Amino acid sequence: MRQPYPIAREAFPYLIFLGIITVLVALWSFWAALVPLTLFLFTAFFFRNPKRQIPTDPELILSPADGRVMVVEEVDEKRFLNGKAIRVSIFLSVFNVHLNRCPIAGTIAYTAFEKGQMLPAYKPEAAKLNEKNFIGIENNNFRVLVVQISGLIARTIVSWVKTGDKVAKGEIYGLIKFGSCTEIYFPASCEVLVKPGDKVVGGITAVGRYAAASEN
Repeated sequence: MRQPYPIAREAFPYLIFLGIITVLVALWSFWAALVPLTLFLFTAFFFRNPKRQIPTDPELILSPADGRVMVVEEVDEKRFLNGKAIRVSIFLSVFNVHLNRCPIAGTIAYTAFEKGQMLPAYKPEAAKLNEKNFIGIENNNFRVLVVQISGLIARTIVSWVKTGDKVAKGEIYGLIKFGSCTEIYFPASCEVLVKPGDKVVGGITAVGRYAAASEN
């Protein structure tokens, strides 16, 4: 498990800094110390890592992130799936858990990073223009592509996996700091289980279902 703590370890430098500032300011003024204390608590909340009971059904394609579904559409995915695919775009507000999870079990077969702009993640053009990180996962049945997209506030994309790594369904593989968007692409032959406006929970909510019969 890449994140064994209840708070993602990427938060530790921020928490240590804010903790020291809170103590120093408190020596001068209790009320003034409430400002850095509030920032400390919000940072801990933002980087929280709640335990999840991952569904075991091998046909389910799980959401890679917490948030709200903005787009569900069929597209031509030429980067990794090389064919017709379903694109599900999920917006993460600053109040959502920001850890990203693997939607299926398999092997990391593709990774790529693409520099770009820092537009607000909820804007439609952000998916094309913003900085992003691509993770392609494949197993014996099919492939999925997950894309971490930065936003206006989220300016740091973190990923702990590399090509060749074996991953479990629902396993944490990365995060995006402070508001962002995550997309998943899966074969168009799969059943779509979400629609725009739906709230999803990473590693729990199924966004699609693969059925071997659909490939025949």
